[in-house]
Amino acid sequence: MARISDLIAAGRTFSFEFFPPKTEMAQLSLGRAVAELEALKPSFVSITYGAGGSTRQRTQQLVKWIRQETTINPMAHLTCQGHLRTEIDEILAFYAESGVENILALGGDAPADGSSAPSDYTYASELLDEVLASGKFAAGVAAHPEVHPRSPDRATDRKFLAAKLRRADFAITQFFFEVEVYVSLVEELRALGVDKPVIPGIMPVTNKSQILRMAELSGAAFPSWLAERLDAVESPDDVRRVGVEAATELCRDLLEAGAPGLHFYTLNRSTATREIYANLGLPAVH
Repeated sequence: MARISDLIAAGRTFSFEFFPPKTEMAQLSLGRAVAELEALKPSFVSITYGAGGSTRQRTQQLVKWIRQETTINPMAHLTCQGHLRTEIDEILAFYAESGVENILALGGDAPADGSSAPSDYTYASELLDEVLASGKFAAGVAAHPEVHPRSPDRATDRKFLAAKLRRADFAITQFFFEVEVYVSLVEELRALGVDKPVIPGIMPVTNKSQILRMAELSGAAFPSWLAERLDAVESPDDVRRVGVEAATELCRDLLEAGAPGLHFYTLNRSTATREIYANLGLPAVH
């Protein structure tokens, strides 16, 4: 295994994101996706964490399974929502004992039902400090190229992101659709004296209504040119084809702009990501 900070220092990284399955059928689907994407030899994969820690046990078990049963290097998402420090200490100890070396420290979302558990943390920066204090992990943070939905304004968003990233090893962005928003983010951070690696997150459109909902929740703008390209086709296969083409174009632009890697939001499926890999001519060795 390896720390992501070391992997980035050695060259561009190519990585995937999965989420813990809720059903046996979903578990089988994820297993197929992991097997198919393992063949691409990703630099690492990340495993998400449900709102309010709702997938805590499933996230931990999936991370451990990937670490012990595959050749893939896993990164665990961890949120400060609904956690006491003793619980975070236990989770970090579990990951360290399992040989996991990478943590993405996040604020996280409150449960959709409005419930909340006691928490010793208010902000992701507090959780980040806890992860770094352990000395056992490379620590990443999230970045929103088009500003976090809960930020009061762009300047405040960048100020707090820069403060986190000064301490963290790297950032991974929320998905977006135009290279300019990523370039602006990097330039704005650099203007604040921060030049840590920022890995762009890519989510190819495979279902238009689904991606529109997710974009709205994440604060990502859905550009008119992409909507027009998708509106010009009707079949699900053609929608996916257009989505893959647009994502491939974005990836090329990002690599040309100097991005330190690409992080693909797979939604626990492999086809679109494998097609983009093929389109880019990426070697399956990292």
